[in-house]
Amino acid sequence: MNALQGLFHTTVATLFDVLPIAAILFGFQVLVLRRRIPNLKRVLLGFFYVLIGLAFFLEGLELALFPLGKAMAQQLTDPTFLNPLQEVQQGAMHWSDYYWVYAFAFAVGFATTIAEPALLAVAIKANEVSGGAIGVWGLRSSVALGVAIGLVLGTWRIVTGHPIHWFIIAGYVVVVIQTIFAPRLIVPLAYDSGGVTTSTVTVPLVAALGLGLATHVPGRSPILDGFGLIAFASLFPMMTVMAHAQIAQWWARRRPAMQEEH
Repeated sequence: MNALQGLFHTTVATLFDVLPIAAILFGFQVLVLRRRIPNLKRVLLGFFYVLIGLAFFLEGLELALFPLGKAMAQQLTDPTFLNPLQEVQQGAMHWSDYYWVYAFAFAVGFATTIAEPALLAVAIKANEVSGGAIGVWGLRSSVALGVAIGLVLGTWRIVTGHPIHWFIIAGYVVVVIQTIFAPRLIVPLAYDSGGVTTSTVTVPLVAALGLGLATHVPGRSPILDGFGLIAFASLFPMMTVMAHAQIAQWWARRRPAMQEEH
């Protein structure tokens, strides 16, 4: 009963969240464009599916993903797990003792990004528009690698307690430098790749990981240190996508020379 009540309240809240979007879309179509809505029954059915899907998704976050992320962070930072052969006080833990946390962050970042529906949609469209020059799996893999690397660095920052702004500033300096040398074709797509990664699948798990980690690492504050992983997850894919294009461009130039040598 509690689960059904929670789902009902989430559905009602989602309805109020979706109504303004529907009002804007329908309002512009009828009042500004002054045209009938094509396939009205199909559109209304689609909105109903969106409403139900969002409600189930949000309730699933509260019931499963957020608690699971916090539980995983708690278990991975437990001193008895990190050093099972010796008794270690929490205050004596070194950042290198949290290697399983970094491995988990890398795996979660890569897997959730590969499964991200928004990234898949962008990759397919990029492949179509570019005439196959941009591969679907190549783009998805480079973005996933960027998210994974970003989460490893972000979790290391939480463990060590270093200020986040130095990481973000340094990251965007690298992005600006890469923008100068990267192929013009890939730059806008690389910028968009940082945004599409932080969507429905990635954000809940990343947020839960960051908050759980900051809660259970000694000396860390969930407010000051728990947030910020999503910034890493959106920053590093820009670097890896442009780096992938730069490497592909270099290899394309290098291959004829290698063939002439042989």
